[in-house]
Amino acid sequence: MAPSSPALRMRWTYALRERLSAYLPLLLMVALALVTWWLVKNSPRPLGDEAPAAQRSDPDYTMSGFTMERYDSQGRLKLRMDGTRMRHFPATDRIEIDEVRIRSIAADGRVTLAQARQAVANSDGSEVQLLGGAEVTSERSEGSPLWMRGEFLHAFLVTERIRSHLPVQLRVGSAEMQVAGLEYDHPAGRLDLKGPMRAVWPPGGVRR
Repeated sequence: MAPSSPALRMRWTYALRERLSAYLPLLLMVALALVTWWLVKNSPRPLGDEAPAAQRSDPDYTMSGFTMERYDSQGRLKLRMDGTRMRHFPATDRIEIDEVRIRSIAADGRVTLAQARQAVANSDGSEVQLLGGAEVTSERSEGSPLWMRGEFLHAFLVTERIRSHLPVQLRVGSAEMQVAGLEYDHPAGRLDLKGPMRAVWPPGGVRR
């Protein structure tokens, strides 16, 4: 085959340049897109885009020989809570206390004592669920002794309320009762008992 003529080579070179000129913008756009994709893929992500960490279900700290005290604005003791061991759960900001003992002092000086094998409380101790051998000793508004015991007592120490949906052994003054549940509101002077119930009244006692 005869070698290509100079004129043919010039025409081929010209045609190649024309094609490159026509496709050059497209090639540049593809190259820019690839570079942008690479930068996005490999650049560090801002902290705000990170997925939130899963909440911990285990305690973040524990204490042995635990004691917590709360005071009012005048520096007077309002609450003391002791236990052999305490665990704090950050997911709910709750604490668990083993062998808990509570001493709560109302504004009028009335003292309420409570104890149980275990307690679940909020972080400031104003709400406490007493579990296992739960016992509360206090006074009613008219001054008569009040004692209750059960496997579950839910105490709201600030609002001075106690409730339970489980059986409770109850002593009000000199009368003793077994009830299926109760709700006690000290500020309102109200004690609601849930049946079935059994009561023992001393001779000459007055039923209220």
